[in-house]
Amino acid sequence: MTDKLPEGGAEGPDRERGESPMMQRVARFGFVLIVGLMCLPPRSAEAAPGPSDVVRHFYGELLNVMQNAAALGVKGRYQKLEPVVLATFEVSFMTRLSVGPLWAELPPEQKHGAAKAFARYITATYATRFDDFSGEQFEILGEQQVEHGTIVKTQLVKSDGEKIIINYTVHDNDTSWQIRDVYLAGTISELATRRSDFTATLRSGGIEALILRLNKKVDDLIG
Repeated sequence: MTDKLPEGGAEGPDRERGESPMMQRVARFGFVLIVGLMCLPPRSAEAAPGPSDVVRHFYGELLNVMQNAAALGVKGRYQKLEPVVLATFEVSFMTRLSVGPLWAELPPEQKHGAAKAFARYITATYATRFDDFSGEQFEILGEQQVEHGTIVKTQLVKSDGEKIIINYTVHDNDTSWQIRDVYLAGTISELATRRSDFTATLRSGGIEALILRLNKKVDDLIG
């Protein structure tokens, strides 16, 4: 004859379920651990690349294209760089600044066409300018906070030791950091240069003339 299990109390139901005091303690510990992990701050913000990381990644992709320039050819370099440019540069902003006040009057389809042509132009420019490799190095020199972003200071060190300063304005657009402007020799804004260059075309033929001009320039560069 077996003893009758006690009714009620803390032990009765647990023993009926086959749980020992040790198992109960393990279960309680696991619950506390899960709750604690849920309360930890998310790691995604900490792991997100910063301004210098964006430029460093772009340089890595550019160097890879330079090192394989001959095998790729100009069209191959363009194809390799196109997705990198689209991910790295804030093309819509750059196009708007280059076009100027006319941008506000444009319908969405023309804005899209202009941004697409400008992205092609940026890509083709890099694909043709950086068409070989002879030991060049890109160096990140530091960051400077400005009102609407961060200036990433860099230099291109050529094989003969010559150093060319190239700075970037990098902006956080709430999705990622992207390049908004490039400063050759440290101070010459590419956007300002492009805006000056585009003015005559926009005055004479409007945005469609500019889109046509940019696409023709790209076709001439990459064949």
